[in-house]
Amino acid sequence: MRQRRWLELLSDYDCEIRYHPGKTNVVADALSRKEREPPLRVRALVMTIGLDLPRQILNSQTEVRKPENLKKEDVGGMLVENSRDPEKVRTEKLEPHTDG
Repeated sequence: MRQRRWLELLSDYDCEIRYHPGKTNVVADALSRKEREPPLRVRALVMTIGLDLPRQILNSQTEVRKPENLKKEDVGGMLVENSRDPEKVRTEKLEPHTDG
């Protein structure tokens, strides 16, 4: 089917088609092969965890959960203040907020 389409296309031109067996057609064979790229080398990533890292994480989590820090970074307006106590921030209910 593909050869028929090529024949129809080439029939409009004055040309002569010659067949070269694959063994003698070395240049086309070399050009048609995909160039091999060397594989990427992957190095191991080594990370040393200090003994105080869990304590630092816990301190950071505790600091972030303080009400004054929650009000400073309102997460794009998604936190809602409790109407009874304006100092407390309710995290149970989230409201969508857009910049529009």
